[in-house]
Amino acid sequence: MKRSGQNHNGIVYSTEHGRMCPACGRAVAVCECRSAVAPPAGDGFVRVGLERSGRKGKAVTVITGVALDPEGFRALAKQIKERCGTGGTVKGGVIEIQGDHRDRVVRELQDKGYGVRRSGG
Repeated sequence: MKRSGQNHNGIVYSTEHGRMCPACGRAVAVCECRSAVAPPAGDGFVRVGLERSGRKGKAVTVITGVALDPEGFRALAKQIKERCGTGGTVKGGVIEIQGDHRDRVVRELQDKGYGVRRSGG
């Protein structure tokens, strides 16, 4: 497949491979150009919330609305995980931290200069 600034076949999702990179046309999971994850558009605030649904009652701190490039996004997630002393993941522009660490995450993001709002209850 040709590499260029545009996906010539126009496929953005495949049932076989999932999300497709718009730049190189490969599956996002194996994309080497890392351009598939664009910074989210929003009101400029980072949202920190708690989710339990679909996790057998286990709490997960969810961070959305961070406007960073993919490398910066992963670096921020790593710093937050280290600060909380727990695991987590980055999925589709959302950082998930295992456990209820909302207060600590809000303080950490405010110290880094982000406008932060707690979402949910």
